[in-house]
Amino acid sequence: MADSWSSSVDAHLDWAPGSGRKALADAVRKAIRDGRWQPGAVVPSTRALAHDLGIARGTVTRVYSDLAAEGYLESSQGAPTKVATAGAGPEAIPETAYARKPSPRWNLEPGRPDPSLFPRDLWATAAKRVLQHTPNETFGYGEPRGSLVLRTTLAAYIGRSRGVIADPARIVVCAGFSQAITVLGKALQDLGITEMAFEDPSFNRFRNLAEASGQQIVGVPVDEHGLRVDQLTSPSVVVTPAHQAPIGVTMAPNRRTALAGSGAIVIEDDYDGEFRYDRHQVGALQALAPERVVYSGTASKSLAPSLRLSWLALPRFLVDPVIAALEATGTHPGVLEQLILADMISTRAYDRHVRRCRAEYRSRRDKVVAALPAHLKPHGISAGLHLMLPLSREVEATVPGIAARHSLAIHTLAAHRMTGADNPNGLIVGYGAPARNQFAGTLNALQKLLAEL
Repeated sequence: MADSWSSSVDAHLDWAPGSGRKALADAVRKAIRDGRWQPGAVVPSTRALAHDLGIARGTVTRVYSDLAAEGYLESSQGAPTKVATAGAGPEAIPETAYARKPSPRWNLEPGRPDPSLFPRDLWATAAKRVLQHTPNETFGYGEPRGSLVLRTTLAAYIGRSRGVIADPARIVVCAGFSQAITVLGKALQDLGITEMAFEDPSFNRFRNLAEASGQQIVGVPVDEHGLRVDQLTSPSVVVTPAHQAPIGVTMAPNRRTALAGSGAIVIEDDYDGEFRYDRHQVGALQALAPERVVYSGTASKSLAPSLRLSWLALPRFLVDPVIAALEATGTHPGVLEQLILADMISTRAYDRHVRRCRAEYRSRRDKVVAALPAHLKPHGISAGLHLMLPLSREVEATVPGIAARHSLAIHTLAAHRMTGADNPNGLIVGYGAPARNQFAGTLNALQKLLAEL
């Protein structure tokens, strides 16, 4: 009796004869998703569709059965098979707000290292060594604060390279600085601290994460000597004293001393501490007040952001709150990645890689500076993966439109300012982002943009 029902859909399917049952099921799904088979419509009977397609009826029966189980079709005894009335039409697959948009051809966004510099050979050698000597229990659940091997190795490394006073028991490994700032915001909130200051300007991504963790965000101005410590009133503050992000200045010695003695809990984001080109990098602020300053380091710039490896050297009173907040996230970096990094550091392979990267990024910075018009001079020190070019606010406002015409991804300070008409204006050139084989083309796109400003 079922075969006597009339179909109310267009039986045409994007299906090639002989392509099999899976292809037929995909074709029916597509017809439903595209709206050609409308919700509630009667579909062709198994006998009719099999006849039209020249295939066995049993094949169609199995396809209908599978799609009914998936929720695309509805069937019941003595009634025709229909397209499901909910969950299968075009509305079931809405456009997402995070749909990928076409990327610009050239990329000078700040905070991005060149992924082609990742040391595949050194990483593979270290990974092989780790896998050969790692005990089986390593593959179980790791310690929430991170591998003891990595924490011990990091304590020695940041001590010799950045002057940090560190104890493995007070180091916590996080999944990137994004998780670190989120965890710190939550830990401070649990201690009754709900206001966190940021340098103004500063990269807005981390301010947003801190705010999402429950912190009230305020801005403190930055000038050519770094954070205006005399204007800091918040109980906690995030700073980039070695190479202010994004202005590029180094915090002056008297302000470092004032900040260390301010009574605020200081979060020192040492995001590119390995990359100083004109002289040896200044030591970490943390050494001035290790019981008030949280030191944050990362492998995102030196190795790759996708590794999601960063670390916090904590004051004693913050260790337990941070570990508790970290455990609450349920997310931890992979133990094997931690052990591989520890191996690279302990064998000095990491140091060799950093030296190669330092030479590469210094060369890029020099090429960018050489290509600038005579009236444009970089602001700040020779360091890191970006430089800032001061512009008037009126000229800064024209950058996005011109950059779009040249298919160039680049930031201005406008997106990272917080308050105040007196805040600086300018262009942030992230010369670390392009792959080596794209750097010349990217530099040419930058020159075209600057020629139009």
